[in-house]
Amino acid sequence: MPADLVIRNARILDGTGAPAFDGDVEVTDGRITSVGTASAGPATTVLDAGGQVVSPGFVDTHTHDDGALVAHPGLEFKVAQGCTSLVVGNCGFSAIPNRPGDASAGGLLGGLVGDWEDLAGFRQALQANGGIAANAVTLVGHNTMRQAAMGTERREPTDAELARMRGWVERAMEQGACGLSTGLIYVPGRWSATEEVIALAEPVGARGGIYATHMRNEANRLLEAVTEALRVGRESGAAVHISHHKAAGEPNWGKVAESLALVDEANAAGADVTLDVYPYTAGSGRMIEYFNVDDPSEDLARVIRLASCPAFPEYEGKMLVDIAAAEGTTLAAVVQRILRAPKGDRTICIHFIIDEADIETNLRHPRMMIGSDGIPDLKGKPHPRLFGTMPRVLAEYVRARHVIPLEEAVRRMTSLSCDRFGLVDRGRVEVGQHADLVVFDPDTVADTATYDDPKQEPVGVSWVIVNGRVAYDHGRSTGERAGRLLHYQQEID
Repeated sequence: MPADLVIRNARILDGTGAPAFDGDVEVTDGRITSVGTASAGPATTVLDAGGQVVSPGFVDTHTHDDGALVAHPGLEFKVAQGCTSLVVGNCGFSAIPNRPGDASAGGLLGGLVGDWEDLAGFRQALQANGGIAANAVTLVGHNTMRQAAMGTERREPTDAELARMRGWVERAMEQGACGLSTGLIYVPGRWSATEEVIALAEPVGARGGIYATHMRNEANRLLEAVTEALRVGRESGAAVHISHHKAAGEPNWGKVAESLALVDEANAAGADVTLDVYPYTAGSGRMIEYFNVDDPSEDLARVIRLASCPAFPEYEGKMLVDIAAAEGTTLAAVVQRILRAPKGDRTICIHFIIDEADIETNLRHPRMMIGSDGIPDLKGKPHPRLFGTMPRVLAEYVRARHVIPLEEAVRRMTSLSCDRFGLVDRGRVEVGQHADLVVFDPDTVADTATYDDPKQEPVGVSWVIVNGRVAYDHGRSTGERAGRLLHYQQEID
C-alpha cells in the first residue's frame, strides 16, 4: 500500500534540540510512519525538500484566535508561518463558557457569538462550520467566567458565584481544556483577589493542568506580579505559565532578568513554571484597557499607534502624537475623543514599550516559548506579529543575531510547547507522531509584515502539513481544514 505523503531529501530537525540529519519522512493515515530512508515504493504525494529543513509544525502558545476559528477557519495568517497548532483562550478571555445569543464577551474575543455553551459544543460548532486549518487547544478564561457570573462589578464573588465559576472550570477541564487563564489587568479580572484566582485554579491543579496568566502588572510592579503568579501555582497545585513576559516602560527595562531569576528559584524549589514571549518591541490590545479616560497618561499616549479604530478609521496606522500635532490639540484630548466615541472601546492600539535587550534575555531562557499574542482583527493595520512571529524568530534572532541556535529555536516552538500544553503525539519528527510538519529554508525564511504594511505573509516557508494533509504550498493556502480542537493530554478525536 503506497504512503500518503513522502518528503524526500530533507534536513530533519526532530524538535528535541538534537542536531539536524539528512533523510526522508513518510506519512500514512495522518501519522509519521518512517524517518530516515523512505520506502522506494509509490506515494500519493511526494515533496522534494531539496535540502530544506523539515521540522515539527510550530505551536503559537499565546493567541487570541478563538473568534478566528469561526470567522477565519482557514487561519491563513498562522498556517503561512508554519503554525500547525494554536493555544487559544488566553488573557482571561475564551469562547467558553458561552451564553447563547450574548454578544457582551468583549475583551479580546471581538464579540464572538454562537449557540454553544461549553467546550464540547464549541468543538461541534467548529466541525459543523467545516473545520479548521490548524489544531487548537483552549484555556478557560477567568474574565469571561467572571462577567458571566457577576458582570463587571468591583467586588468579591459570593460563595454561589464562586461555585458557579469553579463548575465551569471543572466542566471545561473534563471536556479537554488545558487550564485556566487570567488577564488581571483587564476588567473584570482586575477586581479579583488572589484568593479567588487560587480557588478557580484548584480544579486545574487537581487535573494536572496549567494556570496561564497575563499578570496583574508588567511594569513597575512586575516582580510582585510574578510573586503572585507563583503563589497561585503553589497553593492551587497548577503548573504556571507566564504570558508574554516583559518589563513594560523604559524605567523598567532590564527587570526581566530579575523576574526570570524568581522563576528559576521557584523551579529549583520544585515548582513547574514556563513562559512565552513575542519577538517585537511593541505590544497591542484594546486601548481602553490602558487609560483612565478622565485623566489619560500622555507619557503612554506618546508611544501609541492605532491599529484599528472604528470611530475614526482615518487614524489607523498613525501615531497619536502625529494625530495631535496635525489637529493642533493635546494628546489627552485625542485619547478622550477616540475612547468616548461610539465603538471607541473597540479601538485596538499598538504600544512601543519593550526593550530589545529584554527580548534577547527572554529568548535565551530554556523554558521560554514563542507566542504571537496577535489579535486577529484583519481590518485596519494590525500588529505585524499576527502574520510574522515565527519566521521573525528564525530570521532575526537565530540567523541574524545568533541569540539562540536553530535547533533550540525549533525545540521551543515544537516539542517544548506541545509537551507543555498537552498536545499528545505532536512536536517531534518521530515514528508514530501526528504528521504536523513544516518545510522551510533556514537561509531565507523571514517575516515581511511591518507596522506600515502588516498583513504580509512570510517568505521561505515551502510546505505546511497538518495531520498529514498539505495546508500550505509555496505561498498558497490549499483550503485543507485538517485541524482539530484537541483535548489536553488525551488522544481523542
